[in-house]
Amino acid sequence: MDALKAHDPARIGAHTLLARLGAGGMGQVYLGRSPGGRLVAIKVIREEITDHPEALARFRREVETARAVRSAYTANLIDASLDSAPYWLATEYVPGPTLSGAVGARGPLPVETCRALLAALAEGLAAVHAHGVTHRDLKPQNVILSPQGPLLIDFGIARSAAQTALTEAGFAPGTPGYTAPEVLLRNEVGPAADVFALGATLAYAATGRPPFGHGEPAGVSYRAVHEAIDLAGVEPRLAALLDACVAKDPAARPALADVIARCGVRTALVEDTFYGGLAALGEAVPQTPPAPASPVPPPSHPPFGPHDLPTAPAAHSHGYGYTPTQVTRPTGVTAPRRRSWLIAGAAGLVVTVGAVAALTLLPDNGDDKDNDGAAGPGTTSAPPATTVGGDEPELQPPAYVEQTNPSRDYWIADPASAEGGACLLPAEERNEHFQASVAAAGTDAPYTSGKGTIGIRLKYATPQPYYVSVAVKPPHEIDADTGKPIEGMPVQNLDLGYTSKPVAVGTEWVYLTYPDDFEKIVKGKKYGDAIPVENDPGDWTVLFLHVEEPKKYASIYCRGFVAK
Repeated sequence: MDALKAHDPARIGAHTLLARLGAGGMGQVYLGRSPGGRLVAIKVIREEITDHPEALARFRREVETARAVRSAYTANLIDASLDSAPYWLATEYVPGPTLSGAVGARGPLPVETCRALLAALAEGLAAVHAHGVTHRDLKPQNVILSPQGPLLIDFGIARSAAQTALTEAGFAPGTPGYTAPEVLLRNEVGPAADVFALGATLAYAATGRPPFGHGEPAGVSYRAVHEAIDLAGVEPRLAALLDACVAKDPAARPALADVIARCGVRTALVEDTFYGGLAALGEAVPQTPPAPASPVPPPSHPPFGPHDLPTAPAAHSHGYGYTPTQVTRPTGVTAPRRRSWLIAGAAGLVVTVGAVAALTLLPDNGDDKDNDGAAGPGTTSAPPATTVGGDEPELQPPAYVEQTNPSRDYWIADPASAEGGACLLPAEERNEHFQASVAAAGTDAPYTSGKGTIGIRLKYATPQPYYVSVAVKPPHEIDADTGKPIEGMPVQNLDLGYTSKPVAVGTEWVYLTYPDDFEKIVKGKKYGDAIPVENDPGDWTVLFLHVEEPKKYASIYCRGFVAK
């Protein structure tokens, strides 16, 4: 809980603001007091996304969900304003820390407390599901440990079975480490996905550790899909139940009623001495609005994006704060993974990863030979713009695209999905008119070996040239001398792969052939040709990049194929 800032309003609707509870991609959350003295939590949608239809639709859905789902395990809706900006909703304020903050302060919960908390949350989820709604973002930050029992909060991405997901293509809802495999691979959301999140949340409570480890979101999500959950040291019976909840196959997970029965609870959770101590960790509520703080300069770092959700409490909240779910960034806003500002942040990682580290150790006397118009020796930027008849400078196509930071886009095969698989990260830049295809050369068959044909186009023409490069990324990091995977390197390939020369894309299909039209560019020079896909069997990633300059680009779409 933080003091109000100078630019914060004194009131929202009829409610007097007392403090800040937290912030996220969708808006600011305040502690307020109603005219009659009732404490409320008020979420105000950010001004910069009030004109974004998807954000507004999501916010309205959150209000509808809060109005429909009324139970002892959710914070009830008090008031809302949806007619004009500022848009906001107010729910009852629930004192107490989040589960994340409580574990951070006191460590893992005792086994009996875990069982009682698991049963209570399962009962809460069952009440939510009875209204035909799935939560879709259950995690330790979205569980408040109130003196009356745990409550589920933040239904920002909750939806009913009849509603359509308001997400960008390739973006799975939820938080890495707590999102079920079927959601990551197929965006298949249902009650079983909430059971998975419940199991992962209680695994965190029982161990004090992230259920699928630390690290980049893509790596955490990969482990959630392919590897076992971390239950080291958990009492065997509880571990077996949590392991069942996080089964990779949603059909194998127990129903919530079975989870409750297997917990074998005999007493109320609020009678648990350890739980009572946790509930007392909540911060004191200010009784009168404090004096606004001095204006704070804007942060030096870029704003958080949809995959930068904190998995531990922010320092300023002392571990007890509310962590709202982020929303997909509106069209036209630079995405936070954009390469231009991540270069410095990647520097510390470069020295520890084989193939990426190799980029800093390559000889300066690379192949000076141009390849079908590829960058020549010493080229470090796009050709200069030229002026035609005194008008605005005419945009020139970038000569190449070059990796500037570790690439964490990974495509994972899934035969049950419509496209045969899915990427674990969303696009950095949205272009709903972009289309692409990947097939075996000269056919419509899936690409698995030999040469492949990659097609790209826009459904509608753009007023300015739109340059696209395709990056084809092997599953493993490749030894430039042998053209084969580097032995002993991790599965995660942080290399961008082999890239095509950026081409202007319009309404007519443009076709590229792999490996013929692809190469490796390092320090503005050609470093090597693309390898045959047979050299590295497995899941290959095809990343489509909107290129403005050789080192200024953003992903707009992701596909993949299985090389055999």
